[in-house]
Amino acid sequence: MLATLVDAPFDAPGWVYEEKYDGYRILAYKEGGRVTLLSRNAKDKTDAFADVAHAVARLKPRTLLLDGEVVGFDPQLVSRFQLLQQGGVPLVYMVFDCLWKDGRDLRGEPLAVRRKALESAIKTPGLFASRRLPDDGRAAYDEAKAKGWEGIIAKDPSAPYVEGRSTKWLKVKVHQEEELVIGGYTPPAGSRTHFGALLLGGYARGALRYVGKVGTGFTHRSLADLYRRFRPLVRSTPAFVDPPREKGAVWLAPKLVAQVSFQEWTGDKKLRQPVFLGLRDDKRPEECVLA
Repeated sequence: MLATLVDAPFDAPGWVYEEKYDGYRILAYKEGGRVTLLSRNAKDKTDAFADVAHAVARLKPRTLLLDGEVVGFDPQLVSRFQLLQQGGVPLVYMVFDCLWKDGRDLRGEPLAVRRKALESAIKTPGLFASRRLPDDGRAAYDEAKAKGWEGIIAKDPSAPYVEGRSTKWLKVKVHQEEELVIGGYTPPAGSRTHFGALLLGGYARGALRYVGKVGTGFTHRSLADLYRRFRPLVRSTPAFVDPPREKGAVWLAPKLVAQVSFQEWTGDKKLRQPVFLGLRDDKRPEECVLA
């Protein structure tokens, strides 16, 4: 079940509000002692998030299907996608839904019932229920903004769990972040190695359109890792329908997705002050659609 993005905070009487996390969306399947963690595009993340898998394996229910986000928190308890990429912090599974428990399919039940099921099921270190916020949606947004969270999720507690994009779950962003397609890069300059900046785009009416370049947010390790990934994707012509005029640009097949933060969209739909956060292997390039 995916939330629909809305432009501004709102208050819907009877709805509940939760913190929006900046991590990897993960479905956790438990069958007896066997646990499988799958990303939203069905990639197996069991080994990558082994500590989370072990925590789920300790849970009492024999069969279980949980939905949540694997995150890394900074010292202020703000989830940050970069921490998942860089490592060095404990990974936590923030669970916000329970679809199956002890042989019972809960997807047709209202969220209020599913929430009680997950809270009774996840009593073990490393697993936490998603943080509930004030009942007033605007107050919930203000709290998220004050604490530096990514945003909030508003949910209709009477709604069943339905696969796909839904208006029963709505999301409001505090910080501007976007998943965008990497369509090329510029040559390195000065002391920079491997490449200078990534050339980014998103799909509009089926065509990949250029939205700007990002040259900050990299480490020596990420520069080398990205460059290694780029080499088999080099092509002679740009995938953008409106490629930028960048001297020495190297064009890439649109296969990789970057997550970036930025200050705002400019009037001509370009990124202002973007920062690279990491690669998303749980998103397909075709999902990077411009609003």
